[in-house]
Amino acid sequence: MAGLEELRRKLQPLFDADIGPSPGMSMDPCESYMVSSEGAVNLLSKSSGVYNFSEHGLEKQTNGIIHDIDRSEQAYRCSSNEMHVFGAIGCGSSSIVYKAIHITIHRILALKRINVFEKEKRQQLLNEIRTLCEAPYFQGLVEFQGAFYTPDSGNISIALEYVDGGSFADVLRLRKSIPEPVLSHMVHNLLISLGYLHGERHLVHRDIKPANLLINLRGETKISDFGISAALDNSVSMCETFVGTVTYMSPERIQNESYSFAADIWSFGVTVFECATGKFPYSATEGAVNLMLQILYDPSPSPPRDKFSPEFCSFIDACLHKDPNTRPRADELLAHPFIRKYEKETVDLGAYVRSVFNPVSKLKDMADVSFW
Repeated sequence: MAGLEELRRKLQPLFDADIGPSPGMSMDPCESYMVSSEGAVNLLSKSSGVYNFSEHGLEKQTNGIIHDIDRSEQAYRCSSNEMHVFGAIGCGSSSIVYKAIHITIHRILALKRINVFEKEKRQQLLNEIRTLCEAPYFQGLVEFQGAFYTPDSGNISIALEYVDGGSFADVLRLRKSIPEPVLSHMVHNLLISLGYLHGERHLVHRDIKPANLLINLRGETKISDFGISAALDNSVSMCETFVGTVTYMSPERIQNESYSFAADIWSFGVTVFECATGKFPYSATEGAVNLMLQILYDPSPSPPRDKFSPEFCSFIDACLHKDPNTRPRADELLAHPFIRKYEKETVDLGAYVRSVFNPVSKLKDMADVSFW
């Protein structure tokens, strides 16, 4: 417990949720963050309290009380001086992701860096933190390892598990398409994760696409990138904001109508269609406006009946109903004939992933990092 008390001392709260900011603090005009002269930052979340970040790690404060977010003492001792950062492994609209090694525990991690001074990125950071660390760990989501603030750069780094295979987009670049039996098992696992997000966490992901679905060399699938996810407080709550990747966006979202979990099902259906056929189902070469018009007014895409099983075609058709009220829920899709068709077939997802991504090259990359 002494180590935990030392960590708490280093992470003295900069803001008291009951009495307000401490002396010497500067408040952002939008009242979403504050910075201290000691090189630490508070992110203020109306729904979740106050997040205290420093070079030493992260703690959360609610009603004046500091709470460890993690379920163990160790995970949040994730400080900047314990990280050795290597090259970038990806980037998105709000962040750059680097490969790093956590020196004290000799574990390879993915560090997602987000600039705290940009309001939109702060909100995405809060979304990511809330989704990944404020609930019991779920295997189908990328695992949260901690976070820390670097004053010199103004960046908050989120430490995530390093998924050593790659994304579904990487698989498509190397293999063009994924065979039905393999895809069925992948889809089964992803539907469990999506059902957890929708049913247990009441979250709409809002950016389901091949680049945000990951798989490791053991064949375990993971949903990642929760920066624009949105919480629905109850079954009748609806989202109304226009965010996400337009190419995978549902018709109701494009029309700026209220939407709910069914919007993720549409995006998932487009993603699975692309994984099976190797082609995005719409012509996206003539600009975003033309693409949106296709999604709204063209018939929903359907796989070629002569190349794919009736069960697969039925699965895609169910996901891509224009009317969101007729799309099945994630848990209902688990009982779809496309899933049942292959569930008794032995499919080694780990072996498939290792056949796509050169395991020797992957192991060499990890050995090079570990050697340091």
